[in-house]
Amino acid sequence: MEKSGSAMTSRDERLLVVDDEATVRELLSATLRFAGFRVASAATAAQAIAAATEEPPDLVLLDVMLPDMDGFEVVRRLREQRRTVPVLFLTARDRQADKVTGLSLGADDYVTKPFDLEELIARINAILRRTSGSPAGLLTVGGLALDAEGHQVTRHGRPVRVSPTEFRLLRCLMENAGRVVTKAQILEQVWHYDFGGDASIVDTYISYLRRKVDVEEPKLIQTVHGVGYVMREPRR
Repeated sequence: MEKSGSAMTSRDERLLVVDDEATVRELLSATLRFAGFRVASAATAAQAIAAATEEPPDLVLLDVMLPDMDGFEVVRRLREQRRTVPVLFLTARDRQADKVTGLSLGADDYVTKPFDLEELIARINAILRRTSGSPAGLLTVGGLALDAEGHQVTRHGRPVRVSPTEFRLLRCLMENAGRVVTKAQILEQVWHYDFGGDASIVDTYISYLRRKVDVEEPKLIQTVHGVGYVMREPRR
């Protein structure tokens, strides 16, 4: 197991990178250190389980294809030990069946190689926001609140009725608050499309959502033309 040096901008979160390819491990570790995370790394499943048991990380970035056992089995063993550490699979195995298996085991995300490093960091931050110690499943942005467990939405304390699809879309935007989410990412996360689906459905549901949660100031759902959408309070 290899541990990183100190970060340029310190953050509290500790990540565990698990990949048997040294070049991938080193690239990820360097990138995540630059982003401010504390990083440990492992080249085998056994090292990963030992590291997660000795000092539980805030997130594991886990390859599926490891020399001693696959990443799916690593997650099973961590769950058997009642380790609830968040897991992001990062792998070349892009079959839909593998993705379904990984997510069914309780993984928080599944990213296939090659991947964009900025998008990967955005996904990491989204997972960390979801799994932080904030009140159970409660997301808040500018007077808008989403209770994931109670499946309720309020704006300045007043209930807002949304459909299940609108709820998933709103949750996607709020979990990535302050970051632009592309239409492709929304299609995958909300409608579970991992292909070039019809992006017009995103625009349609954004319009529905705005009529319900953005009827008063400040307007929170903002369009980034040619890219996607972002939820944030406008700068004053």
